[in-house]
Amino acid sequence: MVHPGGPFHQHKDAGAWSVPKGEFRADETPLQAAIREFEEELGSPVPASGFVPLRPVKQKGGKTVYAWAAAGDFDCTQIKSNICRIEYPYKSGRWLAIPEVDRAEWFELSVAMEKINAAQAAFFRRAGRFTAGRLSSRLLRNELLWTTDVIK
Repeated sequence: MVHPGGPFHQHKDAGAWSVPKGEFRADETPLQAAIREFEEELGSPVPASGFVPLRPVKQKGGKTVYAWAAAGDFDCTQIKSNICRIEYPYKSGRWLAIPEVDRAEWFELSVAMEKINAAQAAFFRRAGRFTAGRLSSRLLRNELLWTTDVIK
């Protein structure tokens, strides 16, 4: 999971984490966009294949998020996020360059369910079917499940 960078989320933890995500480009399929966003936000190629689509969720703000599950491994200590610009404070005319993601981490499932955006928690419940129940107690290093998503 990834934690958004910048001043809006710097002191937030529960409910602030997400799977890597972003917006579609006109010429991309949802999966192509998800792979691109993973690479942009984490600075590494996607370490898996055999993507299993999970049913999309609608977040509180109305965005529909698509996700996939795949078995793979990723070293969260080596992320190198892209930089984005935000106006902060809002309407101040002052622009900050911030990392889109300030950290990434694997969590035990019970902890992940507390930290992830509430709507996205459904991805972990749905992914449990993909992993034949391995997510029920712990995300083990050799059975890691990651999802990536895009917003439409």
